[in-house]
Amino acid sequence: MNDFQAIADRVEIEALRGEFTDAAMMRDRPRLASLFTPDGVLRMPNIPAEFRGREEIRAGGERLQSQWDFFVQTTHPGTIRLDGDAATGRAHIQELARTLDGRQGLNYAIYHDRYERTAEGWRFAERVYEVRYLDTSPLAGTAPGAARDSGTVPAAAASFTDPAPAGLLERVAAALRANGFAAEVLDDAAAARLRVKDLVPEGSSVLTGASETLRLSGIDEDLNTGGRYDAVRPRVLALDRATGADEIRKLLAGPDVVVNSVAAVTESGSLVLASGSGSQLPANAGGAAHAIWIVGAQKVVPDLDAALRRIEEHALPLENARAQAVYGMPSAISRLLVLNKEPRPGRGTVLLLREAIGF
Repeated sequence: MNDFQAIADRVEIEALRGEFTDAAMMRDRPRLASLFTPDGVLRMPNIPAEFRGREEIRAGGERLQSQWDFFVQTTHPGTIRLDGDAATGRAHIQELARTLDGRQGLNYAIYHDRYERTAEGWRFAERVYEVRYLDTSPLAGTAPGAARDSGTVPAAAASFTDPAPAGLLERVAAALRANGFAAEVLDDAAAARLRVKDLVPEGSSVLTGASETLRLSGIDEDLNTGGRYDAVRPRVLALDRATGADEIRKLLAGPDVVVNSVAAVTESGSLVLASGSGSQLPANAGGAAHAIWIVGAQKVVPDLDAALRRIEEHALPLENARAQAVYGMPSAISRLLVLNKEPRPGRGTVLLLREAIGF
């Protein structure tokens, strides 16, 4: 083998290792799997995980990827030793990662590699991942505009009307479950309307929030009319605001069930509600025995900063126009409620819809 061939082989193997990192960062698992020989092996004893063959590598990688909040990998050049149509080498790795269940950290690792020359070019015959240093201290940073779906570039943070893709909705549902909420992904508002009827026992006292999602879906009408439930909102509206203030406060604070929407849900599984008066927030925060939130797919945001921007830049102008038309007065963000975890698992149910609905 002449020197030019050796140089070409080294360049191609180095490009192969770079392609691996790029595919991992872009969450492009089919491309990553194609970098292995058909019977190639990816071993990660520290996780632990082992995948053999391209299909296992693709599917196993997608399972691991579905647990990420964010993941950053940097590859540094290591060694390459050529031996005809085979080679061995090492690549040095630095990673920052946080999973949807809150595990996070910084680590330095080594990939111990075997390569084979194939008709497709150089491919991994084996990659063995060895962690050399791990720091699980909480990471101070965030991942604004994190990738919205497998193999896609980040969506614009300021776009608060586009439905989140299916893969992202499933990851958000998993994050919510890890935080103690029950979470379901449903096709549309019609499916949510049927599911709410299953979840709310007949005869229970039910408080509905002033929500466009509930109004447009028909859920507000189902719960507040017909006599199937002890509807709190009609009772409150019938009371005098001055003389019945104490009774109104008590009725709103502790119903059997509160049904509402939210202004935003973060990719890490936090719910964010905004209110002009704050009257409905106690029931959502924990006063109600059970809570159900119906959330359109456009309300998924990367983090709490994006949630606040969504409320101020998108939801408030729309709610302000509605309040002016209905009440003759403007709305305001007087109070915010952030639900990071549900301390009573099963109390709160989030119905994530694949369609956009509401503000």
